[in-house]
Amino acid sequence: MTRLAIIAGAGGLPAALVAALPERPLICALEGFAPAGLAVDKVFRVERLVPFLHWLQDQGVGAVSFAGAVQRPALDPSLFDPATATMVPRLLAAMAQGDDATLREVLAIFAEAGFALQGVAEIAPHLVPGPGLYAGAAGPQDEKDAARAEAILAALGAVDVGQGCVVAGGLCLAVETLPGTDAMLAFVAQIPAPLRPAKGLFYKAPKPAQDRRVDLPALGVQTVRNAAAAGLGGIVWQAGGVICLDLPAMQAEAATHGLFLWAR
Repeated sequence: MTRLAIIAGAGGLPAALVAALPERPLICALEGFAPAGLAVDKVFRVERLVPFLHWLQDQGVGAVSFAGAVQRPALDPSLFDPATATMVPRLLAAMAQGDDATLREVLAIFAEAGFALQGVAEIAPHLVPGPGLYAGAAGPQDEKDAARAEAILAALGAVDVGQGCVVAGGLCLAVETLPGTDAMLAFVAQIPAPLRPAKGLFYKAPKPAQDRRVDLPALGVQTVRNAAAAGLGGIVWQAGGVICLDLPAMQAEAATHGLFLWAR
């Protein structure tokens, strides 16, 4: 049987993924981005990527799954081994094109090393909810705002910007950029009431051309709390395209604040 390794980043997703598996996989983490609640078997650096790939092969790993949040690390030229150094031009070229291009290049490198890639939806489908209203009730204006938000993200995704936005009464109040969802919702909380024609909603979805085996957007209980603090009426996400780390807890929190949760 093929051994699985999780290439883990920060946050609770790696632990949620491990909990869904019948056997514990190898846990590997990029230096500086340790997962929450998991012991790490191997810490690696991008400058030593080829030796890390060889180590995975020596451990009998045949498949990898990427889970968790990482940011582009600062590279130390003095740490590159000769084999990894030959990859620098292709990695830098990909980074210059944006996050999606960088991820595609990383996936290509792992594939060239013989590893199959398994997405979260494949390993733990319950973490990626299908269509349905999971809390509260969405009204006609919410339906219009969700459609508007979808169109906004489709346009932004084409230029590799963001996986979320806030729409209220047809107006876009904010879009998610590099600082992330929490920063965006904190900004929305500060928008004066006269500029907000309705409560509005937070919408989350993958980018149109995104490889869904990696870097799916994620929602959790804290997202629900932050949406409530921002004065929103609910959270909408693309069904089958967004990870919910603990949907029952999200539902309970949404009920507490009177928010709706809708996988659209």
